[in-house]
Amino acid sequence: MHIKFMTAALALAAIFTVPSIAEAAEATNGETSFKAKCALCHESNAGKHKVGPSLFGVAGRKAGAADGFQLYRGLKDADWTWDDSALDAYLSDPVQYTKDKTGKSAGMVLKLTSAQERADVIAFLKTLK
Repeated sequence: MHIKFMTAALALAAIFTVPSIAEAAEATNGETSFKAKCALCHESNAGKHKVGPSLFGVAGRKAGAADGFQLYRGLKDADWTWDDSALDAYLSDPVQYTKDKTGKSAGMVLKLTSAQERADVIAFLKTLK
């Protein structure tokens, strides 16, 4: 009886750890994409800016509000927070997203056309805290 209980408990533990392994893989893939496509203009370390703002802590932050970054174009008076949905829409087409939201043009023009790549990059951005 004890062995059956332990076997069931281990099986359940394995089932519940699979999503966290999958999430880690997405964040790892997202980091690879970030380094290849985003890091030219954006930093992942806090307080360090390039042409674009640092993306450290971007998930959950008010758009256009990175400390110490003043070069915002279309996001200067943004009134939304970077949640998964906003990040996904922005990364899909930043120029159109910003025009739709603020009527201004975005400084970022890179589009991530793959939904999986956007999800991976978002998973990575959520690790930057």
